[in-house]
Amino acid sequence: MQKILFLLLTGLFLLHPAAHAGEGMWIPTLLKALNEDDMQTMGMRMSAEDIYSVNNSSLKDAIVIFGGGCTGEIISDQGLLLTNHHCGYGQIQRHSSVENNYLEDGFWAKDRSEEFKNPGLSVTFIVRIEDVTKQVLKGITDETSESDRYYIIQEHMDDIVEDAIDGTIYDAIIKPFYYGNEYYMIVTERYTDVRLVGAPPSSIGKFGGDTDNWVWPRHNADFSMFRVYAGPDNRPADISDDNVPLKPRHSLPISIKDKQENDFTLVYGFPGSTQEYLPSYAVDLIMNQEDPTRIKLRDLRLSVMDREMKKSEKVGIQYASKQSGISNGYKKWKGEILGLKKTQALEKKHTYEAEFMKRVRENPEWNNKYGRILEVYQELYEQLKPLQYQRLYVTEGALGIEAVSKANGLKGLVALMEDEADEEALDAAISRQRRSLDGFFKNYHAPIDQEIMGLLLQNYMNDIPEAQWPAIFSKIKTKYKGDTQAYAEAAFKKSFIVDEEKFRALMANPSAKKIKKDPIYQLMESILDHYRDNVSEQYQTLQAQLNQVHRIYMKAQQEVFEEKTFYPDANFTLRVTYGQIEGYSPDDGVDYRHYTTMKGIMDKNLTGAYDYKIPEKLRELYKEGDYGRYGQEGELWVCFVASNHTSGGNSGSPVIDGDGRLIGLNFDRCWDGTMSDINYDRSLCRNISVDIRYILYLIDKYADAGYLIDEMELVE
Repeated sequence: MQKILFLLLTGLFLLHPAAHAGEGMWIPTLLKALNEDDMQTMGMRMSAEDIYSVNNSSLKDAIVIFGGGCTGEIISDQGLLLTNHHCGYGQIQRHSSVENNYLEDGFWAKDRSEEFKNPGLSVTFIVRIEDVTKQVLKGITDETSESDRYYIIQEHMDDIVEDAIDGTIYDAIIKPFYYGNEYYMIVTERYTDVRLVGAPPSSIGKFGGDTDNWVWPRHNADFSMFRVYAGPDNRPADISDDNVPLKPRHSLPISIKDKQENDFTLVYGFPGSTQEYLPSYAVDLIMNQEDPTRIKLRDLRLSVMDREMKKSEKVGIQYASKQSGISNGYKKWKGEILGLKKTQALEKKHTYEAEFMKRVRENPEWNNKYGRILEVYQELYEQLKPLQYQRLYVTEGALGIEAVSKANGLKGLVALMEDEADEEALDAAISRQRRSLDGFFKNYHAPIDQEIMGLLLQNYMNDIPEAQWPAIFSKIKTKYKGDTQAYAEAAFKKSFIVDEEKFRALMANPSAKKIKKDPIYQLMESILDHYRDNVSEQYQTLQAQLNQVHRIYMKAQQEVFEEKTFYPDANFTLRVTYGQIEGYSPDDGVDYRHYTTMKGIMDKNLTGAYDYKIPEKLRELYKEGDYGRYGQEGELWVCFVASNHTSGGNSGSPVIDGDGRLIGLNFDRCWDGTMSDINYDRSLCRNISVDIRYILYLIDKYADAGYLIDEMELVE
């Protein structure tokens, strides 16, 4: 009997993982109904209203979208903002030069007059989230065609948004949830004067570099600080010296109390994208085709960048942000494959689908609606495989060449010049190109790109059947005898795209004919035209069909497994995830503690590895061993892991304790748990955070910027 019960419980775990603590990215408006009791059982002492409220100040009012893809949080009543170092990296880089290398040395404004303005940077607050499903889907039935459905939904969403923001300073967007079975409107307020206050040197903020990226144990202080400014009326305003620090509706108090394993943790932020409800055919495609191809092509680019960055400080600065972004995905996908295999993700999907079909067959109504859905999936994914392979060689291959990507940005300008219909639009396009040149060439080193072009084109030609080649590959095969490096060298010698002086000269007197004669432009055009004519339409058609099937399958799962609570996949909207501080055991004989300390920094530094260099001042502070109010039992915690379900976009999210106080800054996941985007498994999935006490210690002792701590609310 005990064995039978064990097998039943194991089956339930495979079928209903969302019932287990740690999994789920929950819509904050639904916490009261779905999660509050569970959260309080785990140690939360707040109410759902404390986390999200429209009428009263709540945690929600301190959480922002930082830039276009990270989370940030307000930590003082004077608009002070905390996010990750890697989220603020682009701004730090833009203010850096060989003379003032803030990436290497760090930056700290001594007062507000020294804070750096950042044109183009914004933060977005959430005003309210509203379920508008009924209004959006009004008049839509099972008989409505997909094309009619699309236009009806778009018309309804436009009307709802217009009514919601009419006469206000707010913006609004409606996003689909559960693959379009539900819709929520997010009303927002955007501030565009956001100034850099401080950041540690990369040897602290990126300590461990690529060596430690996505892994545990971790010892980096991945944080940077900004300040949000508003007009004198506290409303959003363009960048101006007349602006004043924002007075936020809520700022997070900060706890410097001791932490313990199993303490409750809440992560509040904007997870980017997850795919928890995909069928087994999709998971197989990701594991065995998509991720391996991406990894291979990014490895080629990184090998060149890494080598050249170590040769030159200037090149190191130019490519720091690019290399980091490329490497981040590269290593994540490697971990994703490993985690999917370790957790037997495909086997779990097969078990789940077998139970799904069993229940469907037993119900005539369900069998009529959903009886062939998995067969349809199989057919569609078989058709998708070859198209997806070619698509990856365009997106990760051809467009991974910076010059080709830049050439692609000229297509719109060429079309306007040839059309000669809209002089105003043409002038605007030329102006955009001229403005873009400073940023492009500031961070561009042609020899790197030339070598990468040769490598990526060689792999493109080797791996894609010749019958599916773009026309220009035949020229490379005949004229250059297939030597893609020789072709790249010739193209770079003749191209204006990789020569700043020639590019500026052409933009002073643009000519569509001259642009189209450029060899790199011709390469881009041949590859993208081939993709458009032979792949894109089929690919888009299949994706549209899959989206329809995803929507039906999602609805089917919710009907068939009525005992299960389904959370929606992440879509870069505000979500709450909750878990506990806890270590984990990823491999046989490996048991990881739940936190790291400064001793680990010094131990790694002793190896002499490039990624483990540290500033001398940090070494001196460690020798002093005076952690003051930031220490715990004679140690200074640096990072900790917890079982919160996070994803890209959660970078910079606050980690909040059971009383609503900031205790850490989320910045990463453990490597073999990155498959949580597809298959969350609490035994492996851990989010990694900087301990807030280490951040405060660095601000206070390393940066001598204690005035910033003075404006925070610390709870001891």
